Amino acid sequence: MQKIRNNTLKDILFYNDIAVFTYKIDYPFFLTTCSTSAARGINAYYAAKAEKLEQYCRTVLYDEAVESARYIQKNNPPFHSYELEEVYTVTYNERCITSLYTEQYTYMGGAHGATERTSDTWDFSSGRRIELSDFYPENRDYPDRIKACIEEQTAQRLKAAPSTYFDNYPELIRQNFHKDNFYMNADGIVLYFQQYDIAPYSSGLPEFELHFKDSSPPV
Repeated sequence: MQKIRNNTLKDILFYNDIAVFTYKIDYPFFLTTCSTSAARGINAYYAAKAEKLEQYCRTVLYDEAVESARYIQKNNPPFHSYELEEVYTVTYNERCITSLYTEQYTYMGGAHGATERTSDTWDFSSGRRIELSDFYPENRDYPDRIKACIEEQTAQRLKAAPSTYFDNYPELIRQNFHKDNFYMNADGIVLYFQQYDIAPYSSGLPEFELHFKDSSPPV
């Protein structure tokens, strides 16, 4: 099991004494007895990723916020500060394997913000990122198997809660399925889709769990 320390980059950016943009970026720092060199590489990855996002906030997104603030000052509606917040959730942390997902919420005006999720599953003995294919070492057709399982789960959910997915969800599942969009938990792997991929905004980020009885843990 890895010990995890949280690091944060945050600031409030102003334009003419108006707080136009705020950001808060959490990212993990790992300590492990599995491989110190692997942890060093993984930590460097998250630090560089956070610094790159901070630079994006302080340039591109800040400039967009300033332009909006200028327009609103001229036209007098209330200005709501733009924001970005990135947080991570550790879903599995046993032996030399750690899995987590990161959600980035941005509000850049409009009725509501948007959330995008990414995820990583790491082998701290080697520093290698575990891929979805590692759970299906003897099944090259595993993507089709997973998509069929997701379609079945979606159909069952629609019986209990109609209109929670788009009508053409089978097509959208196959169109928007991405092998990187998964994380581990104690029971298996969880596949997820982004907002609007297969369901309306009110449905959030749809998740589908496949238990380890349907796949083999890569440990």
